[in-house]
Amino acid sequence: MKLTKDKKILIVGLGVIGAAYADALTEQGYCVYAITRSKETLDIAKEKGIIFKGINKPEKEFVEQADLVVFALYPHVFEEWIDSYQWMLKSGAVITDVTGVKTCIVYKIQEKLRDDVEFIPAHPMAGRESKGIQFADKNVFKKANYIITPTEKNTEDAIELCEDLGKVLGFEKISRLTPEKHDYMIAFLSQLTHVIAVSLMTASNDDSLYNYSGDSFKDLTRIANINDEMWSELFALNREALLKEIDKFETQMSKMRDLIDASDKDGMREMMKKSTENKLAFDAKFQKNK
Repeated sequence: MKLTKDKKILIVGLGVIGAAYADALTEQGYCVYAITRSKETLDIAKEKGIIFKGINKPEKEFVEQADLVVFALYPHVFEEWIDSYQWMLKSGAVITDVTGVKTCIVYKIQEKLRDDVEFIPAHPMAGRESKGIQFADKNVFKKANYIITPTEKNTEDAIELCEDLGKVLGFEKISRLTPEKHDYMIAFLSQLTHVIAVSLMTASNDDSLYNYSGDSFKDLTRIANINDEMWSELFALNREALLKEIDKFETQMSKMRDLIDASDKDGMREMMKKSTENKLAFDAKFQKNK
């Protein structure tokens, strides 16, 4: 199923990702509506011209127009919205999301959702360190990955519609994973990297660091400027998978510490060579699959 221009799209939540979706879709001629709690955010969206219409609280006459609804909300808020307002969705509507964890939310939403509305989960692997519509940038999707996590409850039509949404938004690679596989991959590729950045940025209280830092420190701590409300929720919801990845990382960190403590240059070099080998292989596969 294609995302044709006659389909009306509702975005619930105009944060950094929701607003970027709105901007990208509106630019390509889609009719985009929005619901967001902040009047200031809604005013900015209207001023920038990234939505056709918007309101601050759900209203049936507004919601039931949408053929496709994108929920750009924190996981618990998404679930609360479905509990309170799913009755407003029109029969036959397809809903999707941008949530960074899946197993803990996908099955609950699909179980409680009306039979005549379909939820096809997705995760755009793109964003910004800061939160809010003022940091939204549709260009972050252009070299990014888009992951769809269908279940047995999903139809091929809805999956294809969600894939087409990813293409329209400009994502470079679109993949299908189970919710479980998604959470396993995300624990390592996204959540662990944020854990490392936060830990590194809080490992020193020396306020003169900025005088001496180079690109390596800046690169490693870029994502330490973090949305604490969202990421703490994501960490907790994916706790089991994330803890396994932290344990594996700590094993490798301890190994390097022991090599340094023993002044074992050969051991350090072997570990560094393995790191270089893995990085080159990762980059080669990334380039090949672009």
